[in-house]
Amino acid sequence: MYEGPVVRYSPARTAILRPLMLVALGLGSACSGAASPAPALPGGEAPAPLAAPAAPRPQAAPPQEAPPSVAEAQAFLAGVDRELRGLRLQAARAAWVNQTFITDDTDALSASAEEASMEYLNRAMKAARRFDGLALPAELARQLTLLKISTTLPAPSDPAERAELAALSVEMTSLYGKGKYCPEGKPGRAAPAGAAAPKCLALDELSNVLKTSRKWDELLDAWAGWHAIAPPLRPKFERYVALGNKGAAEVGFPDVGALWRAGYDMPPEAFEAETERLWGKLKPLYDELHCYVRARLRATHGKDRIGDKAPIPAHVLGNMWAQEWSNVYALMEPYKGQPSLDVTRKIKAKKLDEKQMVSLGERFFTSLGFDPLPATFWERSLLKKPVDREVVCHASAWDVGDRDDLRIKMCIQPTEEDLITIHHELGHVYYNHQYYKLPILFQAGANDGFHEGIGDTLALSVTPSYLKTLGLIDRVPADDKGLINFLFKKALDKVAFLPFGKLIDQWRWDVFSGRTKPADYNKAWWALRLKYQGVAPPVPRSEADFDPGAKFHVPANVPYTRYFLAHIYQFQFHRALCKAAGHTGPLHACSIHGSEAAGEKLRAMLSLGASRPWQEAMQAMTGETGADPSAMLEYFEPLRRWLKEQNKGEVCGW
Repeated sequence: MYEGPVVRYSPARTAILRPLMLVALGLGSACSGAASPAPALPGGEAPAPLAAPAAPRPQAAPPQEAPPSVAEAQAFLAGVDRELRGLRLQAARAAWVNQTFITDDTDALSASAEEASMEYLNRAMKAARRFDGLALPAELARQLTLLKISTTLPAPSDPAERAELAALSVEMTSLYGKGKYCPEGKPGRAAPAGAAAPKCLALDELSNVLKTSRKWDELLDAWAGWHAIAPPLRPKFERYVALGNKGAAEVGFPDVGALWRAGYDMPPEAFEAETERLWGKLKPLYDELHCYVRARLRATHGKDRIGDKAPIPAHVLGNMWAQEWSNVYALMEPYKGQPSLDVTRKIKAKKLDEKQMVSLGERFFTSLGFDPLPATFWERSLLKKPVDREVVCHASAWDVGDRDDLRIKMCIQPTEEDLITIHHELGHVYYNHQYYKLPILFQAGANDGFHEGIGDTLALSVTPSYLKTLGLIDRVPADDKGLINFLFKKALDKVAFLPFGKLIDQWRWDVFSGRTKPADYNKAWWALRLKYQGVAPPVPRSEADFDPGAKFHVPANVPYTRYFLAHIYQFQFHRALCKAAGHTGPLHACSIHGSEAAGEKLRAMLSLGASRPWQEAMQAMTGETGADPSAMLEYFEPLRRWLKEQNKGEVCGW
């Protein structure tokens, strides 16, 4: 079940290396066993690929007789590169097996690999401070900078606390992946005498209820059922915060949130202000969409349940987290009788299987001049949910060990949503493929929003005209009514997601910094959802609940602002690639499919990895040096005008 911001995505990651996290390696559950020693700092032997890395006790540093030199820094980074490659390979293999075969044993193996990486990075990040103030070539200086922010979950140096944190990080994700709602356990829901008890429902089954049902009580039961899996995560999350903050302090950051915000080539406080600036530019468009959607939902569910100037109940927007709303499109399609945009119906009619759907995504990339996916991709990826074991179905892209061992893990369903998600995940895969020969610390996106945005950039070219060439719609909308239908459906994904994409990390930044205390976790969560989304819980909530834990990225320790940024970057990228492809019409009508000129421009940016500040990578792609919401506003301008007209007489806001 894909629950990225629409995520499309969304990668999770091992919580260890920032670059590794970009390919969405999640973490499983429980016992790590004895603490695994980690390798010595650069200069020792690299760990064996399959065995736990041996970790000698740190040796007392010899007295420094001379200041550090450029040659010493170069040797240090060469050792880091060697050690991290071995650790990443081990952690990635363990995480892959854990997420595709969740057991107590695979949990323990993954936790052991995580702990080894945590221990090594803790020492390496501290050792890198020796070179502070040393004049270095730009490439070495940037590697040192990236090393200092190379973890999203810094571990304390105390072995027992480090082992505990590694186990917690794995355990929370495994508990999430195994979460189910069992209706028979609910008061008043016992099966009649002689009848089989209702089966327990997993996330994908509960999400299908939210997608397809229009019955208030059915929607409420599915929503509350899934959110009931989260309270057991709450004490584990609270301890994870305390241990992570302790580790952050040891490597020079006030808390984990400050470390996360340091990864954007600007001071952490400047980055937080930047996210507010971007949201401020786009909020008026979101407010118009919210106003229109609420009115249509009120017509379906009644004014007694959805008031005139009230937040929208979270369970009626077609998505478990109300993060994207395209599943309620049929309830409020602006103009009936226009050419159908129901791609899901066509996918099912054509009986496309999982591999065929991925092949459609691959063909888009090869049309731009990219390589076909390697044979190992098809042999090693998980494309279908197994029936015989527990897996983490959250869609993710992988380069196992950062050596071009490309894969995706996804429980693909024959839907338009999953077809778009496939494009998103292949964007990660092709990004990895372009930079995997760089030094290990450069094997990442220019920032994590770049990595998330690339696949969605390509998906913006999945226009009605392109879908018709694939036989996935019958006719292309040819007038203003058809255009409004298309843009409205797109906005239910792209525009509706923006506030959700911002608030997930706003909540965690406040938690990490101590502004939100453990006693107020759930209260603060819903306060932010009300403030940014205009969404409210459908039933009363209390601190006995832990609703943030019902969203994958929270227990899996995956930073989320990347998705907010990606939803803005992708329109900038799209505008630049359309220009390269020679497109001259409206931005929403552009598809770069088949344009090798656009593909060449895209490859040039992808191949930089993280070797340059993101502002330079943005300039290489777009000619601009900052995030610019104007491309997104340009794309949706016809819809914005239409929404303002439709909302006349409505009391907008909440």
